[in-house]
Amino acid sequence: MSDTPKEGKLTRFLDFTQLIDMASECVGGKILFATDDFFAPAENLIKSNSPSFKEHKYTEFGKWMDGWETRRKRIPGHDWCVIQLGIQGIIRGIDVDISHFSGNYAPRMSIQAANLSEEKIPNIPERGVKMGAAATPEEFKVIDELKSDSWDFLVPMSELKSGDPDSSHNYFFVNSQQRWTHIRLNIFPDGGIARLRVYGTGQRDWITSDSKDPVDLVTIAFGGVCVGYSNAHFGHPNNIIGVGKPRSMADGWETARRLDRPPVLENDENGLLQVPGCEWAVFRLAHPGVITHIEIDTKFFKGNSPDSCKVDGCVLTTQEEEDMIRHEWTLPTHKWKPLLPVTKLSPDQNHLLDSLTLELQDVITHARLTIVPDGGVSRLRLKGFPSSICLLRPLREKPMLRFSLKGGFRANL
Repeated sequence: MSDTPKEGKLTRFLDFTQLIDMASECVGGKILFATDDFFAPAENLIKSNSPSFKEHKYTEFGKWMDGWETRRKRIPGHDWCVIQLGIQGIIRGIDVDISHFSGNYAPRMSIQAANLSEEKIPNIPERGVKMGAAATPEEFKVIDELKSDSWDFLVPMSELKSGDPDSSHNYFFVNSQQRWTHIRLNIFPDGGIARLRVYGTGQRDWITSDSKDPVDLVTIAFGGVCVGYSNAHFGHPNNIIGVGKPRSMADGWETARRLDRPPVLENDENGLLQVPGCEWAVFRLAHPGVITHIEIDTKFFKGNSPDSCKVDGCVLTTQEEEDMIRHEWTLPTHKWKPLLPVTKLSPDQNHLLDSLTLELQDVITHARLTIVPDGGVSRLRLKGFPSSICLLRPLREKPMLRFSLKGGFRANL
């Protein structure tokens, strides 16, 4: 993740680096093809860790580099590779990281993208270990079936600039609302790139959703996103709606210690801390729906988990959300209704909780997690049913639910 943006700001523009890396190997990203992997294989591009440099390490092909590096080209053309995104959806921005490639980075690059259905993807052989070699004619023949040279351009040919040798990022904002499944990275004409980060939000095909099983309506993999928060000193709230299990405290949302906490702490009659303040984060769901189950995981937060939390939900139109963001979520909160009452939390534990939504019979578009007084949460899961599917659920499985949703809401901004 990049440096944390200023508190209370919406995740937009350069803050796209707080979204999920849709190409990362940790979410299932995969290199399908590369024209050349002579000095270092293209698989390094999608590693989740930051690139490193080992000054005295060499391979049989030359200097060891933690990235993708092609040979110095002596034939016509340029180098390129194709990446299958691990999370399919809307791309908000690109980070082309050329750290440690101070004298051999690719001087220019471009990004193309496509939205391919499974039947349009040929049977591409596994690449295996690739170093000291270029793509074979057989590999070119298979990848040519994708016609990747005609894919849409998300980033036109652009110059790469080397800054700090140890941390040299080139950021590109992507102005596209389309869903993408694959990207093609072109470098002109050759050289090295340490990491390629493809930041965005997932987009699920809700029509094919299984109405029998609840799904996580807030996960970033399907299009959920944090649209406001009070404090993100040690980790952005988008982390807690990330993919898979948390890997460490760095993979969660953690606030600073509140300075208004009392000198001596006391509990009330219910065992909850009596403190004046709280921290909060607001999320736009990937799809309006009914929340039936809530998971709040404090894994890895052993000495810094919150004392308690609550979850509220509401329906906001696109314009109402924009107004709330502009006023930093200080407008009247009469729309908020409880999904989870104030609940005591334990350190380093996954809490499985029932939502109050079924009793309230409400569809929501936004949810707010409030923690008291401060601390860290590793994952938030809001499981339930998209509104269009809820209406079709058999009566014998769930009680009849009455839903209404204001016009003007867009599932993905």
